[in-house]
Amino acid sequence: MRQMQVFTFFRMIIWRRGLPAILAILSGIASVMAQAQSLDAGNPANEVIVKSGHFMARDHLVVDLQHGVEWMRCSVGQIWNGTDCEGVAVHLSQEDVARAIVIANAQLGPGWRLPSRAELEGLVCKACAPVKIEQDSFPNTLAEPYWTGEVNSFASRHIWTVNFMTGHTYGRFFPTQEVLVRLVRDR
Repeated sequence: MRQMQVFTFFRMIIWRRGLPAILAILSGIASVMAQAQSLDAGNPANEVIVKSGHFMARDHLVVDLQHGVEWMRCSVGQIWNGTDCEGVAVHLSQEDVARAIVIANAQLGPGWRLPSRAELEGLVCKACAPVKIEQDSFPNTLAEPYWTGEVNSFASRHIWTVNFMTGHTYGRFFPTQEVLVRLVRDR
């Protein structure tokens, strides 16, 4: 329940997309995060999951052991309910992503950002189907492109994305297009 409150702001981005409205709704999230960190370790929702050896999942976060980063387990717009990501993942433009990152850093602690191309490619599971990602660690990920934080150096008007339907990387999306998002931070 506490994790659901923590990620309410992602859902609000869809409905309001206004920074003042979102900030008003987010008052108190920091205290919810503090409470969430003191959760009962005997609760099955706090179970640590390690499948491939690349990721260690606990609660609403996944540690990427290869890249030394920490991922939000759910796509922006979804909410971790203790066992699964529920809700609708949000397609955001780069401008909207920038606002979501400011809010995430203010309310969930510093360091949240878009992943690098290599970091996001590191989530691709070639053997997984139909979605090319470990669903145990990242449940309900959509088989669609996700933003990276890198500009395509060959075509500077485009941003790199990683498509979890094919597992391929594409550098053809304009910043104004709306694409899915999963945030990351350094450990």
